[in-house]
Amino acid sequence: MKILVTGGAGFIGSHLCKTLVDQGHDVLCVDNFFTGSKDNLLELMDYKKFELMRHDITFPLYVEVDQIYNLACPAAPVHYQFDPVQTTKTSVHGSINMLGLAKRTRARILQASTSEIYGDPEIHPQKESYLGRVNPIGPRACYDEGKRCAETLFFDYYRQYRVDIRVARIFNTYGPNMDFNDGRVVSNFVTKALQNQDLEIYGDGSQTRSFQYIDDLIKGLVSLMENKQDFIGPVNLGNDQEITVKQLAGKVLELAPESQSRLVYKDLPQDDPIRRKPDISLAKNKLNWQPQIDLETGLQKTISYFKNILKHESNHNPSFTKA
Repeated sequence: MKILVTGGAGFIGSHLCKTLVDQGHDVLCVDNFFTGSKDNLLELMDYKKFELMRHDITFPLYVEVDQIYNLACPAAPVHYQFDPVQTTKTSVHGSINMLGLAKRTRARILQASTSEIYGDPEIHPQKESYLGRVNPIGPRACYDEGKRCAETLFFDYYRQYRVDIRVARIFNTYGPNMDFNDGRVVSNFVTKALQNQDLEIYGDGSQTRSFQYIDDLIKGLVSLMENKQDFIGPVNLGNDQEITVKQLAGKVLELAPESQSRLVYKDLPQDDPIRRKPDISLAKNKLNWQPQIDLETGLQKTISYFKNILKHESNHNPSFTKA
């Protein structure tokens, strides 16, 4: 098939493009490179079935495709809060443009939604039926409410125009191709540990998260898109093994024993969720999907990736620092 991946040069998008090309599809990767990187796609550049286009999906795109994976949107707080208006536009205007393209071409379209639509949840674990508790005027709202509005648009296009949609709510994901300075907890802990810098823990570190390795997520996204049942979602895709942020820091230091990093504590950011864990019963039932890669294995792969990045950069630039 001809498949469009928006945000395809990003962390998740680059892995998805590689998987789809390996499956034999013609893949058009679209990215405005605000957070995405061509480096993530270097191994695909010589593939005849892969094409890269610089484009911002807040503007219309006119191509012919069979499927659309709509992943375009900065996902790390440091990135989406840098230009919050543009973040909201990407979720809202971008979704309208991609849904319009899907409507015209009769393409199936998947929206990469997020666990952030649940906000700071009052129920635990979070089921798809939970409507969430989100602050609509806080510093995270551009991302949280933007993604919530995108889901609204997807379901309204489905009801009004019968557009063939799929909606995945993605929980914390990590692995190779994460941006060095995206501020997300796994990349933050790993890169600082490898550079003997302090690991910053917000609050007392008792807040919990559930981390899935990138390979598991990609299998879930493809499974949802290819699902033959009349199942459109939304569906949680995440790991249901819960860990505190402080425990995660300890695990990273355990797997990087040469590190001399210390734990330091800072104030908890506004609207930072206290607990985050998906109920993945629906994914197990409808997609026959659940994570297969445990946290230790995934962290080892991620640490190895960032070690190589640091080694490459230091070899080419002796004064290199990403602090």
